[in-house]
Amino acid sequence: MNKVLVVIGPTSVGKTKMGVALAKHFNGEVISGDSMQIYKGMDIGTAKVKESEMEGIKHHCIDILDPFENYSVKDFQTQVRKTIEDIVSRGKLPIIVGGTGLYIKAALYDYEFSETEDNHDEFRKKYSHLSDDGLYDYLKTIDPQSALELHPHNRQRVLRAIEIYEQTGKRKSDIVNSQQHICLYDAYFIGLTMDRTLLYQRINQRVDLMREEGLEKEVDQLYQSGLTREHQSMKAIGYKEWFDYFEGLISREDVYENIKKHSRQYAKRQYTWFKNQFPVHWYDVCIECFDHTVQQVIEDIEE
Repeated sequence: MNKVLVVIGPTSVGKTKMGVALAKHFNGEVISGDSMQIYKGMDIGTAKVKESEMEGIKHHCIDILDPFENYSVKDFQTQVRKTIEDIVSRGKLPIIVGGTGLYIKAALYDYEFSETEDNHDEFRKKYSHLSDDGLYDYLKTIDPQSALELHPHNRQRVLRAIEIYEQTGKRKSDIVNSQQHICLYDAYFIGLTMDRTLLYQRINQRVDLMREEGLEKEVDQLYQSGLTREHQSMKAIGYKEWFDYFEGLISREDVYENIKKHSRQYAKRQYTWFKNQFPVHWYDVCIECFDHTVQQVIEDIEE
């Protein structure tokens, strides 16, 4: 059984830095576990790892798709499993770093996909009168567990969960839970956490930094290329909030406040998901003494 390290936690908690530090110590390579960093040209809004931050460590599953393309959980599962085999075959340690829990779980566990990713047009039309929030509220009434695991604005996957229930009479979450949930790897899950108030401050600061780095210009270029709010890539936090602004419905300040709010809400959901789904070893991150946190993780792994 291949060994894999998995660094998880909410946005802005220091996962990128931890992944690089562990890769340097254990002769590893990093696999991105973020469902949006796969897209080219979406660097600032996804807080994609910069060349300087990689410190010479090879990173995989970044910049592999055009933003017009769709990418399913099944695609991610296939890609990551191949990448793990490749890294191990070269005598190195795979280290998955990211925050998209469902994608990471699908890659590492005996997750089988019985459904197709494409919703039928007829079914889409049936619920076209409902907003994303309205659709999500409906899912919460029939399958609250699936609702917890899906983003309210990921309309495609919310619709799919509803479709499974209406076609089979079974909740998607029940179907998933009936699988054995066996991890296919010798995986050590490293969860990074910090005081919630401090975390929210860091999230706000990160969004301010994105603004300084030119997030608006990045999104505007994507918008001008013909991408719409319906494209999967544009459902990402940091991107979806701009469409109302481009259509003259809200101010630029509103956009940045919405990104901050949605990022904080997402961080909260990430904590809940990771705690429920993985056997996580949690570590309190000390930003001022991050090396101490790294050392503690290394010692625990070596034990």
